[in-house]
Amino acid sequence: MVNTILLNIGSTIIAIWGISHLLATKGVVKGFGNITIDNKRIITMEWIMEGVSFLFISILVILTTIYNPHNFLIYLTSAAGLIIMAIISAFTGARIKFLPFQLCPFVLTTVSILYILGTFL
Repeated sequence: MVNTILLNIGSTIIAIWGISHLLATKGVVKGFGNITIDNKRIITMEWIMEGVSFLFISILVILTTIYNPHNFLIYLTSAAGLIIMAIISAFTGARIKFLPFQLCPFVLTTVSILYILGTFL
């Protein structure tokens, strides 16, 4: 029971984080100022792909929790993927002075911990 709650809390957090990426895409691209159309497309693609990845992880963990709750491999690989993204984010985007970018490693690590705890409790 506790494990399901932790997994669902983690999935909700990462889903909200993914949706926020999708909603913020236009503003983020605009924040880069006057750049080429190709660069705008690349930034747009990357920002959308990150949001979609977070949503995918969230949905995958939720569906696993509903239909095959003992498939720990899904929970642990999802946590590992988020930890890798947190590390990348800590050395790149989180180093700028913009709070949402600085929060990204914290959010991803928090969800990873919830997934790991949800696996073993």
